[in-house]
Amino acid sequence: MVALVARQSVILKCNMQASVMIGNYEFYYGAGLFCKLQGITAEEDILPNDLKELILAKLEAFCGEDNREQYLVKLLLDYVPSKDYDEQMKELFMWGLKEEMLWRAN
Repeated sequence: MVALVARQSVILKCNMQASVMIGNYEFYYGAGLFCKLQGITAEEDILPNDLKELILAKLEAFCGEDNREQYLVKLLLDYVPSKDYDEQMKELFMWGLKEEMLWRAN
């Protein structure tokens, strides 16, 4: 259940261009989605700070035209991950990497 809520939350925030990321669950889904969009490869069990470090340069250099992608980048840049990590974060990261229904919360 947590995974679905985190996924939907990120998608809705990007579609509405509102709010901020509120936890590592959202961060992992969003980071997975960004990695998919940018062709970034990462180990599925990467820890939070390592994941942020891995994508940081691409986030800072991002200049896409899609408003949802731009907002996703803003969310990821602004978020400071905690050290918390569990299997659902791994699941969310993989979900983002393999997302087939971009920007659809249903």
